[in-house]
Amino acid sequence: MSNPSTGKGSALEWFKSSYSTNEGPECVEVAFAPETVHVRDSKRAQGPQLGFGAQQWAAFVSYAADH
Repeated sequence: MSNPSTGKGSALEWFKSSYSTNEGPECVEVAFAPETVHVRDSKRAQGPQLGFGAQQWAAFVSYAADH
């Protein structure tokens, strides 16, 4: 399976959360595309992903920061 792309032929550049560890369950990566923020489990890079619009992502990050 190939790396997901932005739809314009370029692969996404994934960033691992600073809270992620190689041993722990908190292994989250994000990738930013022009209109979507992609989220995946870094232990299952070829597995499912979630995609969020800019407003949805901003609301999630704000909520997560408060909790």
